Amino acid sequence: MYRKKADSFLLMAMLMVVAMAISGCLDSGKADVSNESDVKELTIGEMWDIESIDPAEDMKVICEKALVVETLVTTNEDFSLAPGLATSWQQLDNNTWEFKLRKDVKFHDGTNMTAEDVKFSLDRAISRNVNVASMLNVKSIEVKDNYTLLIKTADLNTMLPAVLHYPCTAIINRNSVDENGDLIKLIGTGPYMFESFDEQTNVLTVVKNKNWWGGKVGLDRMVIKGMPDPNTRAIAIESGDIDFTVDVPYSETDRIDALEGINVEKHVEPRVYKIDVNLAKDKLNDTRVRQAISYAIDRDSIVKNVLYNVGEPAAGPFLPNMVWTNKDLEPYKQDYKKADSLLTEAGWIDTDGDGIRDKDGQKLELTLMTFSTRPGLPPMAEAIAAQLSKIGIKVTPEVLEYGDILERQKEGNWDLSLAPFAIAMVPDPEFILTNWYSTNGTDNKPGYSNPEVDKLIEETKGITNQEERYAKFNEVEKIVYEEQPMILVAYYGCDIVKKDTVKGYIFDPTAHDYRINAGMYIEK
Repeated sequence: MYRKKADSFLLMAMLMVVAMAISGCLDSGKADVSNESDVKELTIGEMWDIESIDPAEDMKVICEKALVVETLVTTNEDFSLAPGLATSWQQLDNNTWEFKLRKDVKFHDGTNMTAEDVKFSLDRAISRNVNVASMLNVKSIEVKDNYTLLIKTADLNTMLPAVLHYPCTAIINRNSVDENGDLIKLIGTGPYMFESFDEQTNVLTVVKNKNWWGGKVGLDRMVIKGMPDPNTRAIAIESGDIDFTVDVPYSETDRIDALEGINVEKHVEPRVYKIDVNLAKDKLNDTRVRQAISYAIDRDSIVKNVLYNVGEPAAGPFLPNMVWTNKDLEPYKQDYKKADSLLTEAGWIDTDGDGIRDKDGQKLELTLMTFSTRPGLPPMAEAIAAQLSKIGIKVTPEVLEYGDILERQKEGNWDLSLAPFAIAMVPDPEFILTNWYSTNGTDNKPGYSNPEVDKLIEETKGITNQEERYAKFNEVEKIVYEEQPMILVAYYGCDIVKKDTVKGYIFDPTAHDYRINAGMYIEK
């Protein structure tokens, strides 16, 4: 009799476990809800296809949009540095930095984050990402104790703390990878935990981290879908397929904002629309020609009538609110008379009356490459072409795949190229000014070379006082403002489009596109 009762009890217990598993009551890493209809889930239409979930490779999605991983350093609204997973840092000597880590941080598997994990993550990022390796220029990383890290650089590197804001330096648990260092299960510290990623559909799903060190998390789950086409994103938010997206066609923002149940916010982010100029072309290697092009562009009109006020006219490469920006620079104002004078002085005159200037038998005809993923680009290219025609420059816009643009630039078969570029992936002026304007800069597509600029940038590398560094960089900004090797048109704006039921969103002006914040929630 006892054996029969015991077997009966065991059978009932097993049935209860199965029932609990089916109903989702067991802790499987998913949101702690008893009914799927109660799940506060946000579906996001992401503007890029999601190609990787490895923080060492992914630039933004995993860190800023899925909030699975976090960096040692964050920023304030003026882009000055602020504590992240590191509470403080100091430069002990020219080549040694000491970082103190938070003691209250747990990984998603419940283990404590220690200096060993941070060292592992940074070593891995350095070995797998050439940009990280180059920017950090690390000689060694040493664990002083569980919550103290010493980073020794090969040379003086004042920019190092800012580089540790770069999303590819985000911290992961050592159990995230196999023996070869390849990612097998993403374990971070952020407010959301990785659940799944479908490489075929480009759909990433993350769930609430109930033990996040930063406080309360508002959503149970986020589903992030890659939607590269702006029109597709607009249709998806209107049809209710998604709850949140960014950068629908700017011409549609006011109409969509007027729809019941949807609202649109317009913000400026740390990115600038710039025209790279191929200085290898005889037509464009004269500073006067580039200045004339800049004077012919009506930045105010483009922001108002093309971007629908999603952006602001640009002066230098940096936003006015950045702590290091040269505040003396103002956007070039449209001045056809000035542009005409500069072109005439440079020898470009319309000799046959066809409306196109010529010189030595050569017409001032240019191509302007751009791409369509970001909705403001094609109409901007058309507007710029129309404005330049007023001063006798014929411009033919070409909307291409971004990969084709890079190939044309590599071959040297191009004149002008319009694209928006992030300006604070590393929140320090050295990052942009070196990459864009130094002779050997990695993003110096025009082939610009100025010995004075190279000298000023090199001098900053030996200065540890930030005000003195910024003063040198301000001089660089002034020189390139005059020479216009890259013509800056507008600071990038993004439109945030979301359902009225999405609450608690706070735009982060330091984000690259947009950043989801942990306090967001769904109002049922």
